[in-house]
Amino acid sequence: MGADRQRTYLADEAATLAFGATVAASLLRLPHRDLLILLQGDLGAGKTTFGRGLLRELGHKGPVPSPTYTLLEPYHFDEIDVCHLDLYRLADAAELEYIGWRDLATTTRLVEWPERCPGLTDEADLRILLTLAGEGRQAEWQVLSEKGAALDAVLQDFAAA
Repeated sequence: MGADRQRTYLADEAATLAFGATVAASLLRLPHRDLLILLQGDLGAGKTTFGRGLLRELGHKGPVPSPTYTLLEPYHFDEIDVCHLDLYRLADAAELEYIGWRDLATTTRLVEWPERCPGLTDEADLRILLTLAGEGRQAEWQVLSEKGAALDAVLQDFAAA
């Protein structure tokens, strides 16, 4: 797992929201709802926008703030629990235990700035890298597990559309 990387161009914020919504719709069709999705990219690259698209597709009606200062934002739905984390302010991986990382293992976790805790890649199911590209964003994803592979075909269909 993990060698092949796929890409798609996201022309604007609406396309980034739709990319997140595509992942959300796929999550609800999976037998397991405990994926670890790493979201990487510079400030302003669209990580939180992707998360917003995913959460709105699942039914969240309110704002979706970046969890930069709270570190994590939990979201509970009838069929799935999602935890949106931002690790930018963590000094080292040991701090994950202080925020209850083990207790989140049964949720789908969207993790911004996972490079702050390099060992997360070993646990992750999918890595999404968002980079600025002209007026939009380039989204690149890499499947890291069998669970992540279940999302790959849907993301490839999105990219082909």
